[in-house]
Amino acid sequence: MLKGMGQLGDMANLMKQAKEMQGKMEDAQAKLDEVEVTGDAGAGLVSATVTAKGTLRRLDIDPSILVPSEKEVVEDLIVAAINDAQDKAAVASKDEMSKITEGLNLPAGMKLPF
Repeated sequence: MLKGMGQLGDMANLMKQAKEMQGKMEDAQAKLDEVEVTGDAGAGLVSATVTAKGTLRRLDIDPSILVPSEKEVVEDLIVAAINDAQDKAAVASKDEMSKITEGLNLPAGMKLPF
């Protein structure tokens, strides 16, 4: 009788799922500001703490390396610690986002948000 009505129901269900996913994405994005990871360099002489979004929150430098003649070494350790923390932040972010997309059967390589 009303051929195709099943497709309208499917579309409404799909739109509902999309709206739910959008809410979950917003929650996850907010959570990424709260998740912190710490990277270090020089066997812990320098450590950097960043959010899962990569924002630097803290930098800790062991006073024993604050010698003027070692300025370049300290700078290198700072860069290495921040890079380590940002690498860990990327993993934490990916893990958090994968929780949202779990079970959605998205095509391989599809990145969210769209």
